[in-house]
Amino acid sequence: MPSTKKSRFLQLCIIVMLFAVPVSGYSMDDDDCLGCHGDEDSVAANLFIDQVSYGITDHAELGCTGCHEGVSDEHPDDGLIPSLVGCVDCHEDIMEEYQAGTHSDNAECGDCHNPHKAFGFADVCCADMNDQCAGCHDAEDVYKAHNEWLPQTKLHLAMLPCISCHTDSECQMVVWYIVKNTNVARLADVEFVEYNELEKLAMGKNVQSLVDLDGDDFISLAEMKVFNKNPKYKSFRLQGRLSSECASHTLTTFDNRWDCCFCHCSGPESMKKSVVALPTEIGTFKRIEVEEGAVLSILNNSPDFYLIGATRSFLLNIIGLLIICGGLALPFGHGFLRFLTRKNRLGK
Repeated sequence: MPSTKKSRFLQLCIIVMLFAVPVSGYSMDDDDCLGCHGDEDSVAANLFIDQVSYGITDHAELGCTGCHEGVSDEHPDDGLIPSLVGCVDCHEDIMEEYQAGTHSDNAECGDCHNPHKAFGFADVCCADMNDQCAGCHDAEDVYKAHNEWLPQTKLHLAMLPCISCHTDSECQMVVWYIVKNTNVARLADVEFVEYNELEKLAMGKNVQSLVDLDGDDFISLAEMKVFNKNPKYKSFRLQGRLSSECASHTLTTFDNRWDCCFCHCSGPESMKKSVVALPTEIGTFKRIEVEEGAVLSILNNSPDFYLIGATRSFLLNIIGLLIICGGLALPFGHGFLRFLTRKNRLGK
């Protein structure tokens, strides 16, 4: 083989080897990244990542370099800022939903979502959802805007996640949270009970056992009644909040939400499904299905939730029927007695 051809052949082999064989030490793994970014003393506050919260997200399965490409062993001494992939690369369907709403021109994904704490919809409570909105929408301005047309504004804002009215999700359900039984207004300004408080109350048992007595990941009406009437839990109570069952990113104001009938004329069928959301050790919430009918039995099972026009109570139905019958019996009974005694009044 001529020397020129040999030289070209060797050059081609070297090029193939460079592409075929990984270069040792080219990029860092998650342990390397979190060695610094997981230490509050090593990085600035805006660069710190809580390893526990990050570890349970779907993003953690991708790894740091799944979103931050091109991080070399020389980082951060190389002075290069790691590249960042766009959310649309993985969440194309969500991006299409989001762009159809009014928020797309005013906020990016990172303005509402911390990618290192990207929990699922069911893993957060309604208060956390509303905190994301509060980053841009001042509470006083929100109250004033709703108070112009919404009856009992404070009650509605306290009991409903913003997304219940400002997304196109129409699948509603009641989510029960354990809140503190303080002297403040019962349906507003409540304080959610944290995991460590429930852990003390459980006295060595699983926190879930406080409500789910038999540990079958299902809460019956009888178990809910036991919790509500247990004197040991007098400092706490279960409070229900109407929430969307599924997430949506079409954030805007929908015409049917101006109509009170969207919730209040929905009837008992929409109120059958509910879940208890319990705080976990890692800051998320675990949802446990509740037997159908908890919302419809307000005097025994769910004394802290009542939605006018939708919630029903068998006992209240009986009491109401007795009141109606009693109201009718008085005039008819009085008239009937006067008819029977008419001869006495005539002196015959």
